[in-house]
Amino acid sequence: MIRYALVCEAGHGFESWFPSSASYDAQAERGLVTCPVCDSAKVEKGLMAPALARTDRGRALAQALPAPAPDPVLPMIAEPEQRMRAMLRAVRERVVATSEHVGARFPEEARKIHYGEAEERSIYGQASPDEARALIDEGIEVAALPIMPDDRN
Repeated sequence: MIRYALVCEAGHGFESWFPSSASYDAQAERGLVTCPVCDSAKVEKGLMAPALARTDRGRALAQALPAPAPDPVLPMIAEPEQRMRAMLRAVRERVVATSEHVGARFPEEARKIHYGEAEERSIYGQASPDEARALIDEGIEVAALPIMPDDRN
């Protein structure tokens, strides 16, 4: 496994593990490596220092020294970002729990509800940006549900 320090186009730094260098290259080329902060797929490898074991010290010296303290575990995202993600996740869970999933029929169902051809109810599903714009242009209120980066893993 290889751990890469990565940086997105917005300058957000993060780390990710890959089975090999070729695996990273293939995933990055397909747009599968995304920033956990802004979801950008324009990601590059950052500067990294390799972890090398020292071989010039004797075994007795290594045993005489106290064991180094483990590195503190630092979160990959800051606490305010974690709180924001928790709120967005709660909104998404609430909508999913209280609405009907209509999938790709979302634009059609939203129109039927808006024009009184179907019972009024909360729905969610998929719409392309063009379909969502057309619904808004018709006066139909729509909102995008947040998809969290870790939902894709």
